[in-house]
Amino acid sequence: MRRSLAYALIPVTPAFWSANYYVAAKAPGEIEPHALALLRWTFALSVMLPFAWSAFRRHGMPSRRDWIDSFLLGGLGMWICGAFVYYGGRSTSALNIGLMYALSPVLIAVFSALWLKERLNLRQALGVCLAFMGVVWIVTRGAPLAIAGIRWVEGDLWIAVAVLCWTAYSLLLRQRTSRLDPFARLSLITACGVLLLIPLTWLESQLVPGWHITGEGLWLALIAALLPGFGAYQAYSFMQAQLGAARTGVVLYLGPLYAGLMGWLLLDQAIGSFHFIGAALILPGVYLVTMPEAKA
Repeated sequence: MRRSLAYALIPVTPAFWSANYYVAAKAPGEIEPHALALLRWTFALSVMLPFAWSAFRRHGMPSRRDWIDSFLLGGLGMWICGAFVYYGGRSTSALNIGLMYALSPVLIAVFSALWLKERLNLRQALGVCLAFMGVVWIVTRGAPLAIAGIRWVEGDLWIAVAVLCWTAYSLLLRQRTSRLDPFARLSLITACGVLLLIPLTWLESQLVPGWHITGEGLWLALIAALLPGFGAYQAYSFMQAQLGAARTGVVLYLGPLYAGLMGWLLLDQAIGSFHFIGAALILPGVYLVTMPEAKA
């Protein structure tokens, strides 16, 4: 039953995550990156805690190891993969962000094989390659040779660090097992991420001229909390526990398809033929990687 639910979440999880594209596009001028990350995870934590508390009462309070792991994972997943992405998006292009994030599932698959011994068979390796080519086709808008003319800027460094830290987060979440159930564990990780973000947000407020948060910024933080925060992270943690890091990581390749649909619905961005060609590569690629193994 739990494994069936994990498969059912495959098309849902990246849909939740795609809301972050909208938030990142609307945030400049409304809310600063660390403030957005802090409010996003504070709002998400307020939703998680009532449910997590009952889980803690059933399974016991977190151990010393749980706290240490949660501060590490909270720093990677809530701080760096939150605020750094919002900083990077201010100066780099969607092309650069898309290409760098396309490397994350590949890195997760490679290091899962080397470190976690999660081997991909030939069918799954082919699926990763197909999905990767589909993402490249979409982010280059059907002109993959445009990669040769990319100009790298400061924002790319922020995104590159976030991509590497997301890879580390995914691997550690799988490797550092816990007696806590996925929901309670993510609640603890989120709480630790919030504790780390509080002083960093205060420092940001002192260093950034004209630092402010508008009413629109609060709404953006709430959206980021409920969809790419609470919804996507909880689903991702559950899927990893059931399917493994490599198979779950490749689901991120569905993101550009949802981002294109999100841009068309909310940001008046056109859908082009390159989206359909990319989908024709990504969808079968993700299926080849995540399809259930045949029973002997």
